[in-house]
Amino acid sequence: MNDVLIRALLRLPTPYTPVWLMRQAGRYLPEYRATRARAGSFLALAKTPELACEVTLQPLDRYPLLDAAILFSDILTVPDAMGLGLYFADGEGPRFARTVLSEADVAALAVPDMASDLGYVMEAVSLIRTTLKGRVPLIGFSGSPWTLACYMVEGGGSEDFRKVKTLLYKRPDLMLRLLQRNAEAVAAYLNAQIEAGAQAVMIFDTWGGVLPDGLFQQFSLAPMRWVHDHLLRERTEQGQRSPVPSIVFTKGGGLWLEELASTGCDALGVDWTVNLGAARARVGSRVALQGNLDPMALMADPGQVQGQALRVLESFGLPQDGFAHVFNLGHGISQHTPPESVEALLETVRTYSTRQREQAQLAVMHNSGAP
Repeated sequence: MNDVLIRALLRLPTPYTPVWLMRQAGRYLPEYRATRARAGSFLALAKTPELACEVTLQPLDRYPLLDAAILFSDILTVPDAMGLGLYFADGEGPRFARTVLSEADVAALAVPDMASDLGYVMEAVSLIRTTLKGRVPLIGFSGSPWTLACYMVEGGGSEDFRKVKTLLYKRPDLMLRLLQRNAEAVAAYLNAQIEAGAQAVMIFDTWGGVLPDGLFQQFSLAPMRWVHDHLLRERTEQGQRSPVPSIVFTKGGGLWLEELASTGCDALGVDWTVNLGAARARVGSRVALQGNLDPMALMADPGQVQGQALRVLESFGLPQDGFAHVFNLGHGISQHTPPESVEALLETVRTYSTRQREQAQLAVMHNSGAP
């Protein structure tokens, strides 16, 4: 198996910098759009294990230099399974038929049954692992408790987060109850994915960055730490025990890198506003770093994409002595991305990061006087 990603997440030496892309299976690929049309709707696509497997593997078939597959699903499957009724409105994105605004609303929420309520996700995980045949590792994922709460209270996406912040400020006790329920659901969901075959997991704290300092620690960071305290950290397969590394990504979380590194995660995703070299100095060897090319850089010409990829690699520097880097975007890939830009990116990362290590090894041999 290509285990370069797992090794990097565990801060072990790798022959090159591994790379995968957030939302790498998505609308920028014509083959995805064809499968999506065949499915009839996004939810039908996500809830049909065979189709979810198909689109998960599409970017790997197109781009052999990818070092991981990530489960094709949606972070809102969890609140949907908690009874809120997820649907997608044309031109509006995801919406919920019911929202969470009151004591009764929170009390009515139950941690989903992973086998019956979210069994289709676990079936997809198992099918993807079987189909991959060890080609690359499979990443499972969930939204963070706070990010899920934002959608559950707002009823969908939001520009100002007025409803969820109103609840937070007026009834912090009720918000904490909601977050605890979400944390229990997220931990159970990720553990079920691990048991079904996921070899790494990621928590997307997409809206953590909308919180003020002080409140971020209480309402976003603490629930993610609770999840990690209850997360399976290894799995047994064919009689062998393997570690299951975790990644945390808070969009807009550059202020809190040191605190995020203390959640119990193995790797920390950072967005494009963060200087990787400075982040490396701040978190030390406690966690690997993942990121952080601006997704809009992929709109440039291939030669310019190469230059931006080199800038990210040089910003992090050479991985060594427990310092590891997983190349990724600073957020999800845009649906408008030219597929050829992705190919240029992947070739650049593989070629340059391999050369970085070869040159470093030659330098060590030269300094040691080896022939």
